Amino acid sequence: MWTSAVLLIPLLPLLTTLIVVAGEGEALRNRVKIAVWPLGFSFCGAVAILYVVATQGPISIRFYDPLADSFPVPLGLYVDRLSAVMMVLISAIGTIIYAYSIEYMHQEPHERRYFALLGVTISVLLCMVSSANLLMLFVFWQILSYLLYLLIHNHTHTGTLESAFRTFALLRTGDVAFLAGTALAYALYGTLEFPELFSAAVQSTPMITVLPGVEFSGATGVTLLLLIGAMSKSAQFPFHIWLPRYLYAPTPVTALLHAGIINAGGFLINRLAPLFGSSSTTLHAAFIIGMLTAVLGASMMLAQNDIKNMLGFSTIGQMGYMVMECGLGAFALAVFHLIAHGLFKATVFLYSGNVIGKARHEPHFPQHDPDDEESYSGLTWATGFVTTLLIPLLILFVTHGALQIPLLEAQGTVIFLFFIWITSSQAILTLTRLRAVASWQVSAAMLLTLLFVVFVYLFAVESFTAFLYPNPEDVAAYFKAAELPSRLFDMMIGAATLVTVIGWVYVYIKAHGRTLPMPTWIDGIRIRLYVLFLNRLYVDEGLHRLGQAQLAAIRRFDEPAQGRTR
Repeated sequence: MWTSAVLLIPLLPLLTTLIVVAGEGEALRNRVKIAVWPLGFSFCGAVAILYVVATQGPISIRFYDPLADSFPVPLGLYVDRLSAVMMVLISAIGTIIYAYSIEYMHQEPHERRYFALLGVTISVLLCMVSSANLLMLFVFWQILSYLLYLLIHNHTHTGTLESAFRTFALLRTGDVAFLAGTALAYALYGTLEFPELFSAAVQSTPMITVLPGVEFSGATGVTLLLLIGAMSKSAQFPFHIWLPRYLYAPTPVTALLHAGIINAGGFLINRLAPLFGSSSTTLHAAFIIGMLTAVLGASMMLAQNDIKNMLGFSTIGQMGYMVMECGLGAFALAVFHLIAHGLFKATVFLYSGNVIGKARHEPHFPQHDPDDEESYSGLTWATGFVTTLLIPLLILFVTHGALQIPLLEAQGTVIFLFFIWITSSQAILTLTRLRAVASWQVSAAMLLTLLFVVFVYLFAVESFTAFLYPNPEDVAAYFKAAELPSRLFDMMIGAATLVTVIGWVYVYIKAHGRTLPMPTWIDGIRIRLYVLFLNRLYVDEGLHRLGQAQLAAIRRFDEPAQGRTR
């Protein structure tokens, strides 16, 4: 029974596509409305399968024999708790976006193609997260790359065509690395089936010799290649440049991209967590890449001057944040972050069109009211200070002293506590912008925000981690593999703490109409950095000039050859 239900979940979105493309164009409107029902049934089935998998264990379906002598066509499904959670997320967001698109895309010239491709994309995403082996996952990963090219929708617009082609070409780099990692995994371990692959990686530790005297473990080689594939799909630096250019696509497509498709890289790392957890080198590389992407993405977001570009770079920063969490060994926290970001970003993108429309009807700059400074009270600042500095410090002392948790030896615990503090501090700093609200209400909101963030992260630490990874030894092993040198770890925690405190001081000073004396050269650096981030680090211009140089070189070699043929 449940086998049939698992098969129906990715097949029902294809039924949506068939309903849309079948019949004459006159009844298209009715068919588009009817076609949302299979997506809703797919979501209901995914919820039911999540319950079954959580209570009865993984579901495995194979339409081939992995032990056969001939190379099989690897079609099958393997649904464990991670796959089931992702299927619920994808089907839910897909259903919402499709329902939103019914009115949004009405009377568009390519309406039928759009809805048909939307059904196919949701089906491919569901097949990808429920793939039975690494090769099948790669095949659907490839199909998803082609669909990204087609979904940009308006192929008559020159900028859209250039953006679609750049996306398609750039993703090929990551796909080649993904394919190489898949081939290397099969050569080293003799299987691509997920459970067998993880067991083989634990039981054997093959070494790879690149140069004489230079060798590393097979797990490191495989995971580094797969990490490059994940970087390209999740827009990690320096592969991030395709995502902002994809904003030419219709708003519902960008919502699906930022809430679902771009999560593919994070899912790949978490799907292969036992393999990534075998290589400290790859985890450290993921941490560095994720941290760099998070900082650059957030910095470029702050310098953009339109809402969709800001949301695009926000997604880049959040994906870097998620990859950084994977690099720290906090795989369950990364999945939790992925889910929360997907739901949030889908909502924001779907609403962005309304915001843009209102801004066009009211094209005036907001008027600055000098009386705003007076709305800040001592109660607001005292509450913010207590909730972001004193209470976290108290929690730290209780954790280390009363609960006898050895924080100095447990980087994993410190990581979770640190993410709780940073997230709550960011949210509380944002609340200081509520100037038209009574001070006691802002203070109450700060306290509720702290309680909410602490509760959510404790849920992520305890319940969600135990749900995704029931074996505590596996979780401890991942944190152990991702451990950083103690001095470096302490320096990073200290630096982030200092930045947060400085942020509070800066907000306080600015809110009271004061300024900090700054040397002239610092202002010059600040302006140059702003221009640099506004122009996206000039990566687009650099790639354009590189392409022109390549074309010029090809023409130089081509001209003598043409002369000889004449």
